[in-house]
Amino acid sequence: MDQVLQTKPVAIKVNEVEPKRILIVEDDESIVDVLLNVLQLLLGQQEIFVARDGYAGIQKAYECDPEIILMDLSLPKLDGWELTRALKSNPRFQGVPILAMTAHAMIGDREKALDAGCNDYYAKPIEVDEFIHFMRPYLLNR
Repeated sequence: MDQVLQTKPVAIKVNEVEPKRILIVEDDESIVDVLLNVLQLLLGQQEIFVARDGYAGIQKAYECDPEIILMDLSLPKLDGWELTRALKSNPRFQGVPILAMTAHAMIGDREKALDAGCNDYYAKPIEVDEFIHFMRPYLLNR
């Protein structure tokens, strides 16, 4: 007899989340598309900004004043490690959660991201239910 694995969907309702200004700093178009779809369609977030490299990430952060930053660590021009350090060194961004999103999933990479100033760490690839669960504490109404 074949067994069927059932996954329990993550219970989060759009009316439970608070709208936030979110900056995605990511150079991979397919990952940006997934993030936009999850954040907009499943989590009801509408103020989402995208930067494709580290220098554009600095510029966008100052322009949009984000409440959450999703940070790829392997970026062109200025990597996410340095970008995070630069943003966190400015009092304006010290209270903004920077969430590392990276394919760097080797032993010690999580700690390295946290040491650089990231508040949390998500290892790619993006799995929708897992990502929603990851984002939940940053989006829930308080």
